[in-house]
Amino acid sequence: MSVFLRANWENIVMANYEMDPEILSKYLPKGVFLDLYEGKAYVSLVGFMFKNTKIFNVPIFKFGTFEEINLRFYVYRKIDNEIRRGVVFINETVPYKVVAWLANALYKEHYTTIATKHKWNISDKSKEIKYEWLVDKKWNSIELVAKNEAKAMVENSFEQFIFEHYYGYTKVSNTATEEYKIAHPSWMINEISSCTIDCDFQKMYGSDFAVLDNTKPASIFLAEGSAVAINWKRNKI
Repeated sequence: MSVFLRANWENIVMANYEMDPEILSKYLPKGVFLDLYEGKAYVSLVGFMFKNTKIFNVPIFKFGTFEEINLRFYVYRKIDNEIRRGVVFINETVPYKVVAWLANALYKEHYTTIATKHKWNISDKSKEIKYEWLVDKKWNSIELVAKNEAKAMVENSFEQFIFEHYYGYTKVSNTATEEYKIAHPSWMINEISSCTIDCDFQKMYGSDFAVLDNTKPASIFLAEGSAVAINWKRNKI
């Protein structure tokens, strides 16, 4: 039972915003530090599809395919000479209460449940990807058009910084943190032609993130995704 969850993550959209490190500091779990890119801290609004989800290798069928919307930021942990680069989630949103309950009960995550939907239009030349989520009776969304041709990420690029954090850190309390590992290959990315974001950050994520309502993202990325495995074992920090 070393692997808790297996799934495919597909068409992963990342809208990346520069953020005041002082705001993020209150969300830092014990034992990790903000991971900066060229001296700046970032949060990412993320939309993607969970598909073919299995818990301890058992398919969950009706609840195995769904959209996830989350807001995350980037951290690292030092262990002797090793640097573990990871993410912290402000919130993760899925449409099924049973999925949120499992994640919160077993792993003390920060999942909430609201209505979600998606629309994909994929041709030989382009991808049109849209994710939507319902907040106070209003559909929020992130929508983009990208080239279908995929390419590898450039070494030490901003894309690589955003996508290649392979640990997750959960703030259990002010004195306790849990660390888990996420396994997947380096993803291929698609060049984006246009993007539209309609997100009420204040209503969705709280007053600390209201500033993003009037902020343009520094960048927007699309990754094709892959099969993903999340270990059952969690290290307590």
